[in-house]
Amino acid sequence: MRELFQEIFATIRRNKLRTVLTGFSVAWGIFMLIILLGAGNGLKNGVMSNFSDVSLNSVTVYGARTDKPYKGHPNGRYIFFEREDVGVLQDKHEDNIVKITGRFNARGGGKTAVNGKEYLPVSLSGIEANYTEIGILRLEEGRMINQTDIDNRRKVLIIEQYTTESLFKDASPIGREIVIDNVTYTVVGRYKGGSRSNRPTIFAPASTLQSLYANEKPVSQIQFLVDGLPDEKSNVQFNESVRATLAAQRSFDPTDRWAVRISNNLRGYLQAMMIFDGINLFVWIIGLGTLLAGIVGVSNIMLVTVRERTSEFGIRKSMGASPASLVVLVLLESVMITAFFGYVGMLFGIGVMEGINFLLEKQAAASDSDMVIFKNPTLDIGVVVSSTLVLVVSGMIAGYVPARRAARLKTIDAMRYNK
Repeated sequence: MRELFQEIFATIRRNKLRTVLTGFSVAWGIFMLIILLGAGNGLKNGVMSNFSDVSLNSVTVYGARTDKPYKGHPNGRYIFFEREDVGVLQDKHEDNIVKITGRFNARGGGKTAVNGKEYLPVSLSGIEANYTEIGILRLEEGRMINQTDIDNRRKVLIIEQYTTESLFKDASPIGREIVIDNVTYTVVGRYKGGSRSNRPTIFAPASTLQSLYANEKPVSQIQFLVDGLPDEKSNVQFNESVRATLAAQRSFDPTDRWAVRISNNLRGYLQAMMIFDGINLFVWIIGLGTLLAGIVGVSNIMLVTVRERTSEFGIRKSMGASPASLVVLVLLESVMITAFFGYVGMLFGIGVMEGINFLLEKQAAASDSDMVIFKNPTLDIGVVVSSTLVLVVSGMIAGYVPARRAARLKTIDAMRYNK
């Protein structure tokens, strides 16, 4: 066996250019496959991470301005929801709506939260006790607003990270006080989220805000969880039925798509999955095409190699070498070249993807935005190893057929070949 490997290395040294060309086609095929699949994976991971902090089956309905006149009402009328609309939606769509709640915005628009000398512009919203069951908020510290807070109209708040950093620096906000519109609230919880680029939203019991701001009743958002909507078509039909129900309640044209806005996370998720299925198919086609180019390169060079060595095979046969030993010699050379350069291409590909991932994580840590487009473009090592093995096996097949044909030639014919 040692002599066999010595012969292979001697052959490789004598044909450096041929070896480099073969190796480059293998390494490039693996490298490009890793880059393409990693890019597709990174795009998918980035978009999917934007769904990580919300329930995939949650739907949010916002009031907006009408675009069509209806039954004596002019266009441009702002649609306000009432608390009764929450119950009507639950009753009309009980087969699909699992949990539902309303959200109230404090009258007067933006507010200013104050703690001593620190202040921050915020949005103040009132929520019911079941708001957290919808999965919109992810609590990181403290507790959520509960039914006792609602019943007793307690002046308590749930804030997010940016508000915590702005008003309390590095200290825990739980149990601390914040003043808004000359009313003192106690912080009972901190949820995940917040960005310097947007006005952060803080939450209080809905009953508290209704009592403080002239018993206001309008609901700014209706949020609920859905079930039994497995595809995009059923989600579209559900959205239209919700619009029709609210149109009957608030007296606007049910075909007026501007009157209310419906944000259906499940529909968006299903659309994203369809898009990524297409992207994955496209990436695999391109990647496999690149891999195929590498296979063709290996095949062509192995054909040339066997042809060049046919005379050598004749000499070896005249000295007693068996046809099987000649075939093994060619196959081992092919395996060694493809395995080594495939490994090199794999290392370079993984290295580039890991480097990109490092830069992305570093950029994400320094960024204030929660929106991510590209994230963790790394691959399952099994995919990479499998691709390398495909090239190795292809090299073996490419070398086996011509090597077997040459080895089966008569000794004298092999020695005279190409002379």
